[in-house]
Amino acid sequence: MDPNGEETFKFESSVVGGAIPKEYIPAVGEGIEEAAQAGILGGFPVLGVHANVYDGSYHEVDSSEMAFHIAGSMAFKEAMQKASPVLLEPIMKVEVTMPEEYMGDVIGDINSRRGRIEGMDDIGGGKLVKAYVPLAEMFGYSTDLRSKTQGRGNYSMFFEKYEPVPKNVQEKVLADKSK
Repeated sequence: MDPNGEETFKFESSVVGGAIPKEYIPAVGEGIEEAAQAGILGGFPVLGVHANVYDGSYHEVDSSEMAFHIAGSMAFKEAMQKASPVLLEPIMKVEVTMPEEYMGDVIGDINSRRGRIEGMDDIGGGKLVKAYVPLAEMFGYSTDLRSKTQGRGNYSMFFEKYEPVPKNVQEKVLADKSK
């Protein structure tokens, strides 16, 4: 599933012939969903999960809802390790307005925040810069923008999508998280 889509978790069953009793199938999904929320990389939740149980087995004495819950969780964790997961970060669409004389400083600041400039427009005697910037890099931006534009710049931002973080950033985040 697309991590940027509406749905972040989907579970279905294709079990036929009673390989797993119907009353145990929801427990498998709950185990998978719980493991996805707990995360694989640094405890961050896994997005865009589509799981399908298609086979299994049970024992009349030893099987229980808890056993199937645990089996779902363990299967998810094993599958995720094989899938080579990556850490995603929220990317914000940022629009900055300012007088033209501050444009160079503003663009330089956006670039230093791992931002990507998507366009520039003239607006009523000033400039509008459109960019995509990781949310993690936007903390403190309001103060920095005021400083760089002598209080004459404004910005808006909203969530656009998730993207994989660069490998060096992922390594740092996971190292910091494990401390």
